[in-house]
Amino acid sequence: MENDAIRLRDVSRVHTAGGHPVTALDRVSLDFPRGTFTAVMGPSGSGKSTLLQCAAGLDRPTSGTVTLGGTDLGRLSETRLTLLRRDRIGFVFQAFNLLPALTAEQNVALPLRLAGRRPADAEVREALARVGLADRARHRPARMSGGQQQRVALARALITRPEVLFADEPTGALDSRTGRDVLTLLRAMADTEHQTVVMVTHDPVAASYADRVVFLADGRLSGGLAGANAQDIAAHMTTLEAAPC
Repeated sequence: MENDAIRLRDVSRVHTAGGHPVTALDRVSLDFPRGTFTAVMGPSGSGKSTLLQCAAGLDRPTSGTVTLGGTDLGRLSETRLTLLRRDRIGFVFQAFNLLPALTAEQNVALPLRLAGRRPADAEVREALARVGLADRARHRPARMSGGQQQRVALARALITRPEVLFADEPTGALDSRTGRDVLTLLRAMADTEHQTVVMVTHDPVAASYADRVVFLADGRLSGGLAGANAQDIAAHMTTLEAAPC
């Protein structure tokens, strides 16, 4: 089994805006090794979300290749790509996207039910216990704090035991203390579960939880830092934001 969970090779993504082509990603080549936690940062409009969407198979690149565990996503039909995302990829977003009429355990079980599986109660409870919410299984989202809802969303993403967990601004709607709790969980997923985590964030403190930070500017890679603290990450971001267009 190859060491990289995700590989991007010369990936470009060109959109059309107002009748004109706009390059969101420009020949990006990047590897995400298995069992690592990577943060993706960059100024607004740098291509962070487009990178995540292409890497996760939510968007198809205009050119270049994306492989997940050796599977070339570009060779898959839409149906097979949908099945791959369901079975092998997990997602956590800034918006928790929980169904308000369902309890925590019902929300967590939903991906398995959509896949035609009847989840065991113990399986669902274990997923909630992993995020510290075993005692909230029967609570609906309205009875939970934002941090608890995000942890339910994390349990829902992890119950299928995906090869890669993609997180798009997962702490953006949380206060700093609650955000730290979620980041600590993501860190633990890489350390103890050998999960591959890819997180887009604008927050240098959040990024400091990752093994490395990769930076984008104008759709291109613009350096990276490994094992950096929040101050060093913020300083690099300041340099990117101050660079002339």
